[in-house]
Amino acid sequence: MATKQVKFPDDFVWGAATASYQIEGAWDVDGKGLSIWDTFAHAPGKIKDGSTGDIACNHYFKWREDVSLMKKIGLHGYRFSIAWARILPDGLGKVNQDGLDFYDRLVDWLLDHDIDPYVTLYHWDLPQALQDKGGWVNRDTVQAFVDYAGIIADRLGDRVRHWITLNEPWVAAVLGYGLGEHAPGHKNLGEAIQVGHNLLLAHGLAVPVLRERSEPEAEVGISLSLSLGTPADDSSAAREATNRHDLFMNRWFLHPLFKGSYPEEMEPILGMMQLKREPEDAAVIAAPIDFLGVNYYIRHLVKDGDEFPPVNLQFVKNPEAKYTDMDWEVYPQGIRELLLEVSKEYKPTKIYITENGAAFADTLEEDRVHDTERVEYLRGYLAEVGKVIEQGVPVKGYFYWSLMDNFEWAWGYTKRFGLVYVDYDTQKRIVKDSGLLYKEIIALNSVE
Repeated sequence: MATKQVKFPDDFVWGAATASYQIEGAWDVDGKGLSIWDTFAHAPGKIKDGSTGDIACNHYFKWREDVSLMKKIGLHGYRFSIAWARILPDGLGKVNQDGLDFYDRLVDWLLDHDIDPYVTLYHWDLPQALQDKGGWVNRDTVQAFVDYAGIIADRLGDRVRHWITLNEPWVAAVLGYGLGEHAPGHKNLGEAIQVGHNLLLAHGLAVPVLRERSEPEAEVGISLSLSLGTPADDSSAAREATNRHDLFMNRWFLHPLFKGSYPEEMEPILGMMQLKREPEDAAVIAAPIDFLGVNYYIRHLVKDGDEFPPVNLQFVKNPEAKYTDMDWEVYPQGIRELLLEVSKEYKPTKIYITENGAAFADTLEEDRVHDTERVEYLRGYLAEVGKVIEQGVPVKGYFYWSLMDNFEWAWGYTKRFGLVYVDYDTQKRIVKDSGLLYKEIIALNSVE
């Protein structure tokens, strides 16, 4: 069979992404305060393998080596997050200069290696001191975030040209406060609804602050976890359940950001959950953004069911599909279908794929990792991204998740997503076959 070369625009940004708690380690070093993930991971029974992010990939001490790996792969951009508790140990008040210095050095080192920093301000690691005051359920945390954003922009805004306010507020709200699978481990859907709103409000208030305190060409956006839903059968019940899936997984956050209100069908749920909001919140949340970050991993086959009440869905498996180690279906065209839907409905002027990737059970063999499934995954998904650009969707960059294997939240170290293999005992890094393929794709600016 003949292969087709899918080419990308000349200015397309090729990158990889990480998050502070997942890679940095140094959890109590140089004045850093506790985060909710420090607390959660140290609580017995919360993490699948009983591990923590105390050391993780030791990136806090190995950052120069890690930037060298990025350069070796040929990355144009590196998306990383800042640990709020490293900057403000109590979440507000006194600034920890050692924490700021770390990110200051990292940004300079990236720029010295011609790698553009894409900075995420919040990737789920809320300072524990703020959680002790109610966390994201407490509206005061919104202003604390805005103040924190200003501190970071004051220090880095002369060099950082790409800001992401929040990573996946749906996950932070639902898994953290609704289902209890992530920190802080609460199981209260009413809290999750309130947290979702307060996160959106924090984003909206931070956007102008980041713009005012950065260089004029800086851009500000947000990264949302979006998933495609497909009816599991031809029944009207499955179609209606798929619409509810889109409402719950995607439109809950997209709609207020781009259309200035929650979806009409969401209002009964917000009322039932007694969402507290002010009349002016909607306009604040809808502050114009320069780009939408899309984190895409999953296509769900949906039917009516009893999961996620009161949305009431059930996910079924595709017997003909391959699945990753996370039990996520490998369905490359899903990324194109989702991007076409989002582009048509919400018309973002610029999109970055800020996360996409796959966990597989990698095996180290004589300093090589032959991750053929990830190689195939990368080719398939990137080909679909190339096609959707040809269809007119303004995708300007792609950040593979993740640069390296790391602490995978509630799964601990049992899932490997990286382009780079990490031996957690020795902290040795080895670029996998997928990383070598990615290097080739970047160099050619095309994929077969």
